Amino acid sequence: PFRWNVPMIGIISRLTGQKGFDIIMGMAQALLQQNVQLIVLGSGEDKYETAFASLAKMFPDKVGTYLGFNNELAHLIEAGADMFLMPSLYEPCGLNQMYSLRYGTVPIVRATGGLDDTVENVSEDGQYGTGFKFTNYTSNDLYNTVIRALAFYQMPEVWRGIMFRGMMQDNSWEKAAKEYEALYAKILSYQ
Repeated sequence: PFRWNVPMIGIISRLTGQKGFDIIMGMAQALLQQNVQLIVLGSGEDKYETAFASLAKMFPDKVGTYLGFNNELAHLIEAGADMFLMPSLYEPCGLNQMYSLRYGTVPIVRATGGLDDTVENVSEDGQYGTGFKFTNYTSNDLYNTVIRALAFYQMPEVWRGIMFRGMMQDNSWEKAAKEYEALYAKILSYQ
């Protein structure tokens, strides 16, 4: 059910071990004791599909699952959630965290690969950063990071600042191409 004052955490992903679902499952029931809702869209390994379907049955007012792929629904979830959960074991690039930044959905990610490159960890006072990051690949560290994000969510002015900083981030190909050009020019200057 829709609850405007309850933070919605979205997950859109292939349901595979690489994407961090083992550590999500390790903390899911503890997380769902909090005042949150979780919406999941994806398909993949049977054990994760079964686990999310079970969570939806155990917590029908808190968990919604869509097992499969639906691009339109994926973008609606990405734009409509308050937070986006992406605790990948490894992530060479990642697009969903960039979509979420653009939509104003605050990402919660593990500091690896492209996730580490594109999400700036929120400072202790909330005045800097675009999302929430953790380093150790454990359910406990993921849980503590989500709890940290939920604490900032309770400060609407600070939360809006985090959202707007993410929305203002430039992850375009044009920017990336200029950064590569500058890097190549720097390398050539050493010859």
